Amino acid sequence: MSPAARNPERDRSRVRIPADVERPDKLLAGLTARQLAILAVTAVALWAGYAATRHLIPPAVFGVVAVPVAAVAAMLALGRFEGIAADRWVVSAWRHRRSPHRLVPAPDGITPTPAFLTESVTGRTGPPPAPLRLPVTDVRADGIIDLGADGVAVICRASAVTFSLRTPAEQEALVAGFARFLNSLVEPVEILVRAEPVNLTEAIDTLLDAAPGLPHPALEAAARGHARFLADLADRRDLLRREVLVVLRHPVHSDRAGDDPAGRLHRRASEAATVLAAAGVTLTVLDGSDASACLARALDPAATTQLAGQGGQAATDEPVTLAHPKGVLR
Repeated sequence: MSPAARNPERDRSRVRIPADVERPDKLLAGLTARQLAILAVTAVALWAGYAATRHLIPPAVFGVVAVPVAAVAAMLALGRFEGIAADRWVVSAWRHRRSPHRLVPAPDGITPTPAFLTESVTGRTGPPPAPLRLPVTDVRADGIIDLGADGVAVICRASAVTFSLRTPAEQEALVAGFARFLNSLVEPVEILVRAEPVNLTEAIDTLLDAAPGLPHPALEAAARGHARFLADLADRRDLLRREVLVVLRHPVHSDRAGDDPAGRLHRRASEAATVLAAAGVTLTVLDGSDASACLARALDPAATTQLAGQGGQAATDEPVTLAHPKGVLR
């Protein structure tokens, strides 16, 4: 006999809470207020257009014009593109089309175009770039990210868990441990799972450089064979690396004496690491250099990530060169 059958009063006291608590309310015929507004405005506009032109044009001609307009309105109100409502998708596309696509770090503003450049030259080069506005104002050595008026944040890297390979009892224990972490949250937290391309060139070069110094010819042959396997794998597939990040944020800077937002964030990160350890997740706080590298990769998703080692970033006064492979696959 199930627990609900043994205790019906307890079963009636349970209330199901939907996962999507931010879903808009349905007002009429399963439609939200936004959908009803789009359809109502279109219907009123078509009716007004018909009333104004019914003595001038035949109804069939007006229908030829009205049907596409009604179809577009229905698509905007009821359609979805990539999980986004069609009207919001169109508005976002319009804003993206009108917004500058070339953004550069310019805290003091963009330098105006020199007067000696003619309009024909500036027209061929396209619109001028716009200042890049980032919420991050500073990244400290201890990993604290200064967000200006939005407070401070810290980035933590989390390990993955092979959930599907665990037994049902272990899966329940992992879920319970993660639930305790979620129930303990009282301030903003972001859990980000991102994938980025991986460049195997450095790993291949490392194998080729180390192969001649191995103590046995068989080991050298195995190292070169593994290098050939990695090169063939990189040629045949688009390799991706998955990264799980947990971002803790303190919303505002505190002016109270003795209140240290950075120390509070580090304490929260330590507490989160302890709680998530019960769910089999290892949480590591990124220091200043790792946090800067993580933010740089987020700003350039198309850039490839080295599998082994850190390539580093060139300073403002250092030349940027192109690295070539160090070895030849044989």
